[in-house]
Amino acid sequence: MIKDKGRSILTESGLKITPQRIAIMEALLTIKDHSTAEFIKEYVTKNNPNLATGTIYNILEAFCQKGIIKKVKTEKDIMRYDVETKSHNHLYCDECDYIKNYFDEELDRLLKDYFSKKNLSNFSIKEINLQIVGNYSPHKNN
Repeated sequence: MIKDKGRSILTESGLKITPQRIAIMEALLTIKDHSTAEFIKEYVTKNNPNLATGTIYNILEAFCQKGIIKKVKTEKDIMRYDVETKSHNHLYCDECDYIKNYFDEELDRLLKDYFSKKNLSNFSIKEINLQIVGNYSPHKNN
């Protein structure tokens, strides 16, 4: 099922389907979290030990460029990857570095309405992404 979904995502994006891309897409869909490239590498190389680190980074970058995944940078300056493509924001715990997707259509509408009334001369908003920083209690463990 995940393999089929991964193939479908790659096909729709126009990227060539390769075993390496399938392996990384399967990992992203299985993990379903805001993983680092290192965590993805560890996960993928369990079954694909010959997959080079550079290849993994290049594939992640290609996925970002095609809009399959997004980069999310944490307050601790750690780059993570998000497979959720629907509009959402993030709840970020700055103590344990945990990121959770936060879906709120009302908030999205409020922000869009707010900025539509502002005169942002010569600036066109493509998207609005909030990272709401706080703390979980008890803390999540990654």
